[in-house]
Amino acid sequence: MTAIAQALSRLLVTVNKIEVLKQLVLFCAACLLVGLLMLTYGLDLSPGFF
Repeated sequence: MTAIAQALSRLLVTVNKIEVLKQLVLFCAACLLVGLLMLTYGLDLSPGFF
């Protein structure tokens, strides 16, 4: 149990703020992509649509 706690504490110390922001931006981009896919579900997006 202490090994897990030590590993987590080392992980949290090595992560800096820029990496956290990168992860947050990637998560938001993934959410936007999933939202867009959900909005277009069932639409005919063939070339004739445009």
